[in-house]
Amino acid sequence: MNTAIEADGLTKNYGGHRALDGVSLSVEAGTVLGLLGPNGAGKTTTVRTLATLLEPDEGSAHVAGFDIVRQRREVRTRIGLAGQYAAVDELLTGRENLILLGRLLRLGRRGARARAAELLGRFELEAAADKPAKDYSGGMRRRLDLAVSLIGSPEVLFLDEPTTGLDPASRATLWRMVRDQVDQGVTVLLTTQYLEEADFLADRILVVDRGRVIAEGTSDELKRKVGGERLEVAVADADALAQAAAVLAPLAVNAPQLDGRQRTLLVQLPDGMGALAAAATALEYAGVAVEEFALRRPSLDDVFFHLTGEVTGPRSAEETENEDSVDSAEKAERAEKAEALR
Repeated sequence: MNTAIEADGLTKNYGGHRALDGVSLSVEAGTVLGLLGPNGAGKTTTVRTLATLLEPDEGSAHVAGFDIVRQRREVRTRIGLAGQYAAVDELLTGRENLILLGRLLRLGRRGARARAAELLGRFELEAAADKPAKDYSGGMRRRLDLAVSLIGSPEVLFLDEPTTGLDPASRATLWRMVRDQVDQGVTVLLTTQYLEEADFLADRILVVDRGRVIAEGTSDELKRKVGGERLEVAVADADALAQAAAVLAPLAVNAPQLDGRQRTLLVQLPDGMGALAAAATALEYAGVAVEEFALRRPSLDDVFFHLTGEVTGPRSAEETENEDSVDSAEKAERAEKAEALR
């Protein structure tokens, strides 16, 4: 298979902050690479650098066979980009948004209209095609944004947290549409904080933290880094959680992980049914009332915590405020890209 994206030692500094610290990656054509990491890890900077919106301070990269610094125009004609927020003109209709970019990409009047009609149908937006984008739901805006990023039939598609803020049904719809593009041979680099999104979409996953790649592999390979199956115990009374942990700790490979809100604990036991039987007997002997007692495989959430020491969850008010400032930047980037393609 051909390599669609290849980066070697990408470095990017903002003042005294190093956003990228020697990032290297390789993405085979027609596959999905998921980029995972906590806030501020360098995911968006990686995407913007590879999409030629930022120039690296050090290192090199090729996208669709072209150098991202010396051959920016060639790269830009072969990529699509959808940022964290839908960067569409809300005063225009969905059809007008698509036709406008199609004309900027020199598809011609007839070609732009035909491509717009094709994408409106593919992304289930025909019924709302002639309504202003400001009247679209969040899921519809994201679908329109993805359609806009595909107007030029790109070889490589960059998706920066494409399902942020969507409800589960809209998220699943977008996942299916991304997979449809991959089935047609498009290469996708996806950043996300939804672990199940990476699990579902990505052929390979890179975990980044503080601007560095700290792990790489398939979902199953990364899960194996955490260890084998874990015993999950849910207690009837939150007050009994500490007691359950104390009972199981002598039997465990490492310290139990407690979740007071869910009244659960996770513990890795030695292999074998004997360890499970011993755990069940110890809890019963101690009088701990158990609601659930089950083995489960490690998840990508476990991988994320194991590698970065951070738990996935809602973002802080400061992070949300920072993201709001990105909204206008995304629109400016779309305008910059369109201008460069004239």
